[in-house]
Amino acid sequence: MGNLPGEIALKSRTRLSRRGGAPNPFALFFTQFLRHPVMIGSIIPSSRRTIDKMLSRVDWANTKLFVEYGPGVGTFCGAILDRLPADGTLLVIDTNPVFIDYLRRRFADPRFIAVNGSAADVNEIIASHGFKAADYVLSGLPFSTLPPGVAPAIAEATHRVLAPGGQFLVYQYAAKIVKLLSPHFARIDEGLEWINIPPCHLYWAHKDAAEPVAEAA
Repeated sequence: MGNLPGEIALKSRTRLSRRGGAPNPFALFFTQFLRHPVMIGSIIPSSRRTIDKMLSRVDWANTKLFVEYGPGVGTFCGAILDRLPADGTLLVIDTNPVFIDYLRRRFADPRFIAVNGSAADVNEIIASHGFKAADYVLSGLPFSTLPPGVAPAIAEATHRVLAPGGQFLVYQYAAKIVKLLSPHFARIDEGLEWINIPPCHLYWAHKDAAEPVAEAA
């Protein structure tokens, strides 16, 4: 795991902000799960053990852009911002405008950008914010239940958006993601976190350091 530059100084800026009377995150997550179970995938946010293990391989000192798909109520966001360098950016993408509105009120941090959109458009989204490539992309989207064609489009777009040597970090509750990732990533490391409800499959897909980043269409 890389160094955590500015971690202590930055932590105070990444704590929960109650600006605008933000609702309880667990109540909000549960309500949105009931409305959109296919898009959220789990009724309970990820455990701290899952978060720490998923992020343990990130080289934080050299991370300029970290992207997250489906951030929900920000279960991973606080942990990422606590580790991210002062000159880094966390850009999150979610199709649910309720979550995006909540996150914008929750995280009062200049390094945080929340976008209401599709992960399949990640290349265009980061380009519109002045970035050419992402160092890491994290996703907890339930790929096995997404509409037809969406999951393959996201996998292909993610491979294109990653910088050479970048990683796609994926946590899933169904072990079907390798077939989706293998056409794009030659190396995929796997793990399992039992202290999570339900137990969570973890994947670290590596983009070859020799592969160039693709330009946004």
